[in-house]
Amino acid sequence: MASPVLTDGKTLCYHCGETCLNTKIHSAEKVFCCEGCKMVFQILNQSELCDYYNLNDNPGINQRIRVRKDKFAFLEDEKIQLQLISFQDEKQVHITFYLPQMHCSSCLYLLENLHRLNPGVASSKVNFTRKEADIVFLKDKTSLREVAETLTSIGYEPYISLNDLKEKRPAIDRSMVYQIGVAGFAFGNIMLMSFPEYLGIDASEKGLLNVFRWANFGLAIPVLLYSALPFYISSWKSLKHKFLNIDAPIALAVIITFIRSAFEVISGTGGGYFDSMTGIVFFMLAGRILQDKTYRQLSFERDYTSYFPIAISVLKDSREIPTALPDIKPGNTLLIHNEELIPADGILTRGKAFIDYSFVTGESLPVLKDMGEIVYAGGKQTEGNIEILVVKEVTQSYLTKLWNRDEFKEQEEINTRSFVHLLSRYFTYILLGIAALTAVYWQLNEPARMWPAITSIFIIACPCALFLSNTFTNGNILRILGRNHLYLRNAQTIEDMGRATHIVFDKTGTLTSSRQQDIVYEGHPLSADQLQQVAALADQSNHPLSKALAHHIGRTRHIEFSRFKEFAGKGIEGETEQESIRLGSSAWVTGNTGHHSGTSVFVRFGDEVYGQFRFSNHYREAIPALINDLRKEYRLSVLSGDNTAEQETLQKLLGKNATLLFHQKPEDKLRYINFLQQQGGKVMMIGDGLNDAGALKQSDIGIAVAEQTNNFTPSSDAIIEAKQLSRLNRFIRLCRANRNIVVASFVMSIVYNVIGLFFAVQGNLSPLIAAILMPSSSLSILLLTFGSSSLIARKLKL
Repeated sequence: MASPVLTDGKTLCYHCGETCLNTKIHSAEKVFCCEGCKMVFQILNQSELCDYYNLNDNPGINQRIRVRKDKFAFLEDEKIQLQLISFQDEKQVHITFYLPQMHCSSCLYLLENLHRLNPGVASSKVNFTRKEADIVFLKDKTSLREVAETLTSIGYEPYISLNDLKEKRPAIDRSMVYQIGVAGFAFGNIMLMSFPEYLGIDASEKGLLNVFRWANFGLAIPVLLYSALPFYISSWKSLKHKFLNIDAPIALAVIITFIRSAFEVISGTGGGYFDSMTGIVFFMLAGRILQDKTYRQLSFERDYTSYFPIAISVLKDSREIPTALPDIKPGNTLLIHNEELIPADGILTRGKAFIDYSFVTGESLPVLKDMGEIVYAGGKQTEGNIEILVVKEVTQSYLTKLWNRDEFKEQEEINTRSFVHLLSRYFTYILLGIAALTAVYWQLNEPARMWPAITSIFIIACPCALFLSNTFTNGNILRILGRNHLYLRNAQTIEDMGRATHIVFDKTGTLTSSRQQDIVYEGHPLSADQLQQVAALADQSNHPLSKALAHHIGRTRHIEFSRFKEFAGKGIEGETEQESIRLGSSAWVTGNTGHHSGTSVFVRFGDEVYGQFRFSNHYREAIPALINDLRKEYRLSVLSGDNTAEQETLQKLLGKNATLLFHQKPEDKLRYINFLQQQGGKVMMIGDGLNDAGALKQSDIGIAVAEQTNNFTPSSDAIIEAKQLSRLNRFIRLCRANRNIVVASFVMSIVYNVIGLFFAVQGNLSPLIAAILMPSSSLSILLLTFGSSSLIARKLKL
């Protein structure tokens, strides 16, 4: 059986059924639109992939496209590789390629099986929407050049522009702009030449009337064959998977209207409904372009303009300057503390780096890096301070993509299907049933009203608004929260925040400010040199008390530590050329397990305990008002590693029903969160991000607080700037409003469909009016979701 040929001479792909526009790949009488379709067809007919591409030196025709030998020679240049590669170590390399040729499910299948074509490829994951492939390959088996050549040889040449490495605002698909241009031109002229029909010109002027009718016929053909292609393609793909999507009725309405109108013109019985048909396509494309543009804009703002509310220490004139992510530029020297994430690719210039790349590769074994070596964004330093020279700007989209990897937040699978998903599955079948019953009724009673009624039913009924409401409401709220320095992992976190029933706070660095501490030393006097050693050791850690102590003493010179180790919930230990130093809790430093009053950090040089730094905590100014609001609606708890010295103060602040737990180690906090969840609570945990990583990960919503520090951690679901903590209750209210907005838009869409179908079934609704109303419903949903969420945010002063 040969591939079908269209009336305009174009050929349909033998496998996926799409039009072969540019490339035609022949096999006997069969024509395929891409190598992916040809390969999948061969596999379905028991032809092995490797045999098909002649990878095993088997006899036969090599199906690959020949690649010019020097085409990708530039990819062997290390400087160019550095600009393109996301990550590499001794074994593997991570790279993202933009593949504009990707267009169907066969492409996706072929690209995700790239490892069968090139044994050096470890994995390939495709983002079909962005036409990107994230590829991991093994350095000892293949190279970047060979991977690019493999892709090109199977019809997917990577688009590589070294002058366009920076992220830019995504553009609308140009082909759809051309399609709406053709539809708009035809629609306008057909309306103009249909005035004789509208005005009821008598039979004596039928000669002119026929000229206009045939002109309309001619103008409608490019709309049918070109402008309406997106609806045909979408419908055909759904039919291949034995599923009717919402584009199927639209495609059917366009085809039915054209056939009926063509019959009337050819037979001379009427002028048809070419104005309705072209209007349907024009207004539907207009609505789709607006939706696409809005969605892309939201995605762009999410990825490239709303940065994580964290600060990186940039070294300038031997001083640490807290700097926001977008302000970090190539050439800056960054100071990365213990357990901090590396935000940008750089060269290690000072210190010993033990980098944990589990965020990138999934492997938690730290990798040793020496001075002069490249370290990559997404790695976490695990042993003391290091300095790196930035060689590539921060890529927010890359960090966001890493954060959203499923491995870093285990979520329960929800098997139940929502009403919206069930409706979307059966909507088209219900619609076809209504159309069939309507056709039977009008055929028996008034045949002239049958076709307008059927056409209007297919056009007017659409559940688009049901699905758009959730997407656009979430997108707008993510944007609003991001601009207020609360950055959420993904849209699911909005719903989780809205469902929280119990809020758990860490005390130190969350309720209290690490920047406002009264610190007094008690014990044997420390020399100026010893004070500098204490400050240097404290500065290695990101714990709020360590930061406060280092800031209090003030560093005047650089001290190298040959060894550094941080013990969660206990303290830190370092070793200089002279001696070892310990800073931490009484039990860990002195061995005395008795409880001490107040918050203290004990100091030990070698085997001798010198004394302690006593801290007087300062609660953030807005905390009392925030707690007063929260305790009216939520159960509250505070977990602290300190002693009970401030129990009375906290109990007054949080109320008698609040739970206060002291002397809590990291594992104790995790157990308490788990206990609350077993009681049926939806737990929101708010902590410093690094020392509470376990509890943040266990909680339903984990929020890390950043106070001019790099507290980015994959364990959290959100990062909030410390100054914005006072707005937490308002943020939660906005997240709760999200669900109400979605429900309101859902009801509005249902009402729209019911009313529209009511008039369409009776034959009282013109197909053209239906074509205007249908995208109008989507626009009204956009206005409702954007307007409502923005209005609520304005009311909440966000």
